[in-house]
Amino acid sequence: MGKKPLKKFAQTKKIISTSDTRLKKSQEKRRELEEAKKKEQLREAPQVASSLFFSLNTALGPPYRLLLDTNFIQFSIKNKLDIEKAAMDCLFAEVKPCITDCVVAELEKLGPKYKLALKVAKDERWERLPCMHKGTYADDCIVDRVTAHRCFIVGTCDRGLKDRLRKIPGVPLMYITNHKYSVEQLPEAYGMM
Repeated sequence: MGKKPLKKFAQTKKIISTSDTRLKKSQEKRRELEEAKKKEQLREAPQVASSLFFSLNTALGPPYRLLLDTNFIQFSIKNKLDIEKAAMDCLFAEVKPCITDCVVAELEKLGPKYKLALKVAKDERWERLPCMHKGTYADDCIVDRVTAHRCFIVGTCDRGLKDRLRKIPGVPLMYITNHKYSVEQLPEAYGMM
């Protein structure tokens, strides 16, 4: 019989020392990435319009201009609400509904299911706002128009659009709750005018 090979006890793995140059390079890369992330987080805030003095939008006043979205028109029809009359009941002031070309184009694309909404949108009494940009995506059009001119109340029931508009200071939102219109972000000072 031969000898059995001896088992090696307490064998340890080689550990890189903390002063190794390979570790220093990876730590420097990690620090650079963290600094780049901090720089990305520290962005400049957009400049707020001068009409938003102490969080009151002085550019907004009666007669209110109500900028409508496609789903707001459709839900108004489903809830059997006359847009102009219901908005006047909500705001206690005169309201001028405004519709962009993109909203009308979006209603045309949706087909015969939205035929009545298209007919309501093409009402001659309402103000039609022409669009000069490419494409017919109504949400982007509304956000761009509101950021440029903060003299609109935006009527929408779309959650995504509401979230985008809430980030813009001084833009009140109108939506449908309990078969009537409600306004969000409209300070009490406007009701006193």
